[in-house]
Amino acid sequence: MGLSPGDLLALVRQTFADKVVDTHDHCGDATVTIRREDTLEVSRALRDRPELAFNVLMDLTAVDYLGETPRFEVVCHLYSLPHNHRLRVKMRVPEEDPSVQSLTGLWKSANWLERECWDFFGIRFIGHPDPRRILMYEEFVGHPLRRDYPVDRRQPLTEERDPIAVGWKI
Repeated sequence: MGLSPGDLLALVRQTFADKVVDTHDHCGDATVTIRREDTLEVSRALRDRPELAFNVLMDLTAVDYLGETPRFEVVCHLYSLPHNHRLRVKMRVPEEDPSVQSLTGLWKSANWLERECWDFFGIRFIGHPDPRRILMYEEFVGHPLRRDYPVDRRQPLTEERDPIAVGWKI
């Protein structure tokens, strides 16, 4: 049986005292907010420390808090198979420099999740091995899940592509 959310957060606060901005366990969900510049170091320790052992990155996404500073928040959901506990890790990201360190070197599942986050929110992941768009086409202008993206925006027309006849664009 895993730690209770409160006990897990106490362990995280004790382990990363100067890197933790905030914690809470509303509705039983253990959530920690860390400084953006500590993302890689804290994530590596969350994965590698035996008492934590968060060996699965279940999800990575972002939230746009238009009008707030910092504007964006990158959210990771981690799971520990050995201990059966979950942790939500958040990093606030400013609009002026929407970037955070890539987690692809720690969890392979971060690859497509970070690409999706770049595609929809415009948050860059420094050190990502393949930062191409994944769901929107390359000529698409903007990031459609940003709250200030105009819903009636027209996108540039592109030629129809037949991947069977011409192969996939790589």
